[in-house]
Amino acid sequence: MPYYYRKLAGNIPDVSTLKTLLADLDDLGFDKLKVVLDRGFYSEANINALYKNHLKFLLSASTSLNFVKKALDEVYDDLDLYQYYDETHHLYATTVTTQWDYTEERPYKRDTITAKCRIYVHLFYNAEKAAADRAAFEDHITSLWHELTEEKDVSEHDNQYKKYFIIRDMLTRGRVIIVKDDAVRKARRYYGYFAIISNVKMDAITALETYRNRDLAEKVFGNLKDKLNLRRALASSEQGLNGKLFVAFVALIYLSYIKQQMQVNNLYSNYTMQKVFDKLDVIECFENPGDALRVGEVLKKQRDLYEALGVEPQTPYQESSL
Repeated sequence: MPYYYRKLAGNIPDVSTLKTLLADLDDLGFDKLKVVLDRGFYSEANINALYKNHLKFLLSASTSLNFVKKALDEVYDDLDLYQYYDETHHLYATTVTTQWDYTEERPYKRDTITAKCRIYVHLFYNAEKAAADRAAFEDHITSLWHELTEEKDVSEHDNQYKKYFIIRDMLTRGRVIIVKDDAVRKARRYYGYFAIISNVKMDAITALETYRNRDLAEKVFGNLKDKLNLRRALASSEQGLNGKLFVAFVALIYLSYIKQQMQVNNLYSNYTMQKVFDKLDVIECFENPGDALRVGEVLKKQRDLYEALGVEPQTPYQESSL
């Protein structure tokens, strides 16, 4: 459920935003929080800042990172053994404990602190994703092959040609194309693998479920941008912008509550959220100063929806007999 919002300038560093957020939540009685971050947050500077500020984190990381790749290579040959298989998520998972090379520059002392910090690399292998990634890669290589053999080279693909092929233009035989098998194997080696890193001790599946829960927040942002038309916060004044943000935040609480109730009461099997709104939108009401609210007809299906959403429906206005 939406709990907190504030307006930010776009040029504030991520870690500074986190520090302020956690300080605000601490004042409200929430401490010892852990932050869940997507891959876009990753940088050595950001991870060092998280360690420096003693923040507990969970973060998606690319398998191309050297320390992640090193951890994966340690378990690569055994990760697809049944002992690592999780039937709930249909993938293989394990955790490798390794070290983060922490650095902190201190300009006021003109030196740099270095240290080894413990970090957990949670590794996962999804066979279906591996097959899909490999098929897409084979199609890509085949497309490059046809471009070269048919001499329809694309300048934007020059680096790809050099990476995966040896190209020889012979006077007598014409163009000869040889695939670099080692480069192809290297590219395919980590298909189906992904990683989550953290400085909090937990098993791989707990890390995965915690990380995937951030999808709830992503869907809330989706509602904010699409259903509430706040993809661009256009306003003619600062006061107008503040008002628009506040109204959107309150509306978002309603949307999130409705979504939650629909899930709890299994309404999504028969309705989308928009269909629920459409079903209830036809109910009319009229308010006259000094008189009770007059509500139009409420049908049984509409009443059932209200009850499923945890809302007591208004009693339709009944005219007294003359």
